[in-house]
Amino acid sequence: MSEDPELETRRIAHESLDRDDPTGWFENLYSAASGGSAVIPWDRGFANPLLTEWFEASEPNGMGKTAVVIGAGTGWDAELVADRGYQTTAFDISPTAVETAQRNHPDSKVQYVVADLLDQPAEWHHAFDLVVEIYTVQALPIRLQATAIQKVGELVAPGGALVVIATPRTEGQPDEEIEGPPWPLTRATVESFASAPDLRLIAFDESPKPTEPTALRWRAEFLRD
Repeated sequence: MSEDPELETRRIAHESLDRDDPTGWFENLYSAASGGSAVIPWDRGFANPLLTEWFEASEPNGMGKTAVVIGAGTGWDAELVADRGYQTTAFDISPTAVETAQRNHPDSKVQYVVADLLDQPAEWHHAFDLVVEIYTVQALPIRLQATAIQKVGELVAPGGALVVIATPRTEGQPDEEIEGPPWPLTRATVESFASAPDLRLIAFDESPKPTEPTALRWRAEFLRD
């Protein structure tokens, strides 16, 4: 196993990118981690703190409402959403990730499914009262991010909310200088989630990473009218 999980992640990702398969590396990484030859760099063993803070500050009532978590990973964010009362769907393009989430949370109320954000089920269109997107768009090459953002917006139901958590790109940094994954988002890219019809930005927060105070994270909240 590589001593640096991020370098190992990039190696696995670039093997897929070299085959013109920009999303296949997710399954390759989760499969390698399941076999003990890699680790998942973003698997914290608990829900993202910025999502936890959002729930604590907003206190949404999820009873009788639906939610979807994009890029379920090992399930911690989805479990938090379900614990707040939402009927929660969480999907990942990686079958191994879905199996891992189900194994991690055997008594879960979450419906974990294999699905592709870029080719999502038609019945999900404008179907969810809460949509949670954490680091998935930035895990895709820059050329795919605009399409992914459009697909995220299509999940939000009328009156529903979208919470986006992302890593900021250094101001003014050109696309060609970024060696992903990840490919961090500019502020304009985060704000472009509001380009979907009737979806508007209502809050934008910048916070330091708890374990690395000089590293910032963005959290944006959108509402569909």
